[in-house]
Amino acid sequence: MKRIDLSRDNLALGSFGGTVFVVSGVLGLAGLGASYGLKGIGGSDAFMKSWLFAFLVVLAVCLGALFFTILQHLTKAGWSVAVRRISEGIAVNLSWIWVLFIPIFVLMVTGNGGHLFPWADPDLVAHDHLLHEKAPYLNVTFWSIRAVILFVIWALLARFYFGLSCRQDSTGDARSTTTMQWCAPLAMILYALTQTIASYDWIMSLQPKWFSTMFGVYFFAVSVTGFFSCILVLIFFLQKSGRVREAITREHYHDLGKLLFGFGVVFWAYIGYSQYMLIWYANIPIETSWFFPRQLGSWYWVSMLLIYGHFILPFLLLVTRWTKRFKGSIALIAGWMIFIFCVDVYWLVIPSVPEVALAGAESYDQLVEAVTPASLGWQLNAVDFLLPLSMLSLLLSGTMFSLRRCSLVPISDPRLEESLAFENF
Repeated sequence: MKRIDLSRDNLALGSFGGTVFVVSGVLGLAGLGASYGLKGIGGSDAFMKSWLFAFLVVLAVCLGALFFTILQHLTKAGWSVAVRRISEGIAVNLSWIWVLFIPIFVLMVTGNGGHLFPWADPDLVAHDHLLHEKAPYLNVTFWSIRAVILFVIWALLARFYFGLSCRQDSTGDARSTTTMQWCAPLAMILYALTQTIASYDWIMSLQPKWFSTMFGVYFFAVSVTGFFSCILVLIFFLQKSGRVREAITREHYHDLGKLLFGFGVVFWAYIGYSQYMLIWYANIPIETSWFFPRQLGSWYWVSMLLIYGHFILPFLLLVTRWTKRFKGSIALIAGWMIFIFCVDVYWLVIPSVPEVALAGAESYDQLVEAVTPASLGWQLNAVDFLLPLSMLSLLLSGTMFSLRRCSLVPISDPRLEESLAFENF
């Protein structure tokens, strides 16, 4: 069994963390300002939908990190201790990420939510029986209360695990690990419930007549795809800067790569195909209507990109162990997966269903002739690139701010030795 001496390793961000914190923060804020200045490209309604898309990108990464952190304590995993602090640092952004949700929240509570969520338009609800029946759940007051509760739960969970883990570094108290393990089952239940509610409230309700009981699981698959991709790239650049070179080995890259392959490629494809196959086979108009805009016009090519770029290509690249064991190759693949993860969130949020065209078309061919790219929500412009890049920069800044105040590895965790000695066979 190999033994690693951490006394030779650099486990602190130091000036590197401060520099990245400032630079990424400035770039993020500048990008948000530039995006607001360019909002005239697609109009204010399109801008708010792009804002929601970008917000969900960074939220998904943080939720994926929270899931990974809780899971390691739930399973009492030893191999992951060396990479867990970085996961905790990403997840703890949930304590401030609600700030990015304020523009959407203000839009809703000021009575303008109908521009983003159709169910928030009182006139539409009054003349639509189905929306009227869903109003006890889909109303601005209850939606707002749920949003506040979700952010509070996420912030408490993320702060609890990050704070107790960092405190253990100085106290060396093994009971901290026991406490985090005992809380993990309840934390995982809360995570599953809140993540599912968020996906229903902020994505599925964009088309309130449509529903899928698998949608929460699909968004979970999207979240872990974003997280495993981001943590692999972040670890790679931390090691390039001379940090955690001894603590995080190719064995950890290998296991993170396996998780990216299992959750972000295979599981994602399984859930996506299952949802599509069941809905399309049943051929119920209110269910199939969600897929119509995603296979018409330019959205058809986005759907094809997801099939080939999110499943077939990464499957072929990651199915062998060797690409997961070489740091450069797995970091490159993870970088591609970050891009395709953003495309996936864009595909979930932006397309819209032309209600008039759906109501008037008697066949699929008539529907194809009735719609235009504009009616399908196709709006690709500079804002759609600037906003996610800006918010991801702010996410990196927040992560650096949290991690620069502690060790990059939980040095007092009782399972650290197991993590350092761990090998794949």
